[in-house]
Amino acid sequence: MSTPSGREEQERWQRALRAQFPIVTGHPELAYLDSAATAQKPQAVLDAVQTYLTTSNANSARGTYTWANRTTELVERTRGRVARFLGDDRPERSAVHFTGGTTEGLRTIARDWLPGFLRDGDEIVAPDADHQANIVPWLEAQQSLARQGVHVRVVPMPYQSGSGDYDHRALAERAGPRTRFVATTHVHHVYGGDMNVHRIREAVGPDAVICLDAAQSVGHLPVSVAELDVDFVVFSGHKALALPGSGAVWARQARGPEFVPGGWSGTPNTVGIASLEAALDWLEAAGVDRIERWTADLAVRLTEGLRRLDAYEILGCPLSLAADSTVQRRQGIVTLRHRAIDSGDLGFILFSHGFMVRSDHHCQGDAGEKTGSVRVSLHVYNTVEEVDRLLSVLTSLP
Repeated sequence: MSTPSGREEQERWQRALRAQFPIVTGHPELAYLDSAATAQKPQAVLDAVQTYLTTSNANSARGTYTWANRTTELVERTRGRVARFLGDDRPERSAVHFTGGTTEGLRTIARDWLPGFLRDGDEIVAPDADHQANIVPWLEAQQSLARQGVHVRVVPMPYQSGSGDYDHRALAERAGPRTRFVATTHVHHVYGGDMNVHRIREAVGPDAVICLDAAQSVGHLPVSVAELDVDFVVFSGHKALALPGSGAVWARQARGPEFVPGGWSGTPNTVGIASLEAALDWLEAAGVDRIERWTADLAVRLTEGLRRLDAYEILGCPLSLAADSTVQRRQGIVTLRHRAIDSGDLGFILFSHGFMVRSDHHCQGDAGEKTGSVRVSLHVYNTVEEVDRLLSVLTSLP
């Protein structure tokens, strides 16, 4: 948004997209600022769900009649859609499996794949200041292996002091030949920073398996597995404009055994898969790179306004708050505290003014923040006017 003409074109583009979200346009008095928890759904996704349920609803890979065949085709077609959306340039060597979301996907890897990969004395690196969904499964895997007589270490991912970013140099010093599995996050769900995952591979070497929690990146910014040298990418559909209960695990199938979820899979969430295909189509047509620029610009506008207010503390890397930061990219998540008002109370105050935000500990791990905070998370349906109105309310508080 550097030139007036560029800003005007971006605003026209955004208005056209915002108009496609019925729940947003139906409540103009409210500003939904909680997209890191779940994103709203465009009309195209709602239409796809309605069309599927009224024309093709059947079980997948169970029958030979038309509706069943259409559903089976939908499931297989969406696997390919996920791979293309993630920039997979070698889909013949990878796999996509559908899950109920990021948490279930990570636990599936921990339960069904990791035990066959690790040996006694191996080491898992887990990010214990990230979301608990990317910590607990690895601890559960450690406990399960111990019951089988296989003892592995779970060591904490090192973080840079005060920034929330990973300390890649400390990780490189800590990692060794027994560092076999590294759990990482693409965009931090509290601090909003891009966690510079490309540096993880440099730190741990070519053989360690890297598992990426992409819950806050897929659907919010471009994600390319061709560029990110990771082995697993796990994300939730509901944060990427699809229905709750949908999500996927992408597996590179290059290091370790083939990833195949264990047990009898049962009936897939076919309506969720239909919504996911439609959501990825919508996002690609809208331009995920443009969505990223829009939400990052809104986050910069909010943080620059907050920095002028002494009553507030902004969590995360201080250097990432500037629009021209070269240290760490701030995505569309801004988390803050008022120095005198409890975060829960601040959440209620903001809702009384029409702002829907999250105010708690945000499911952060044990090494994370000990005091609650208010998280503002943005998507393409949010506007400059909403951010300015939020800043006006925050400024008015003592």
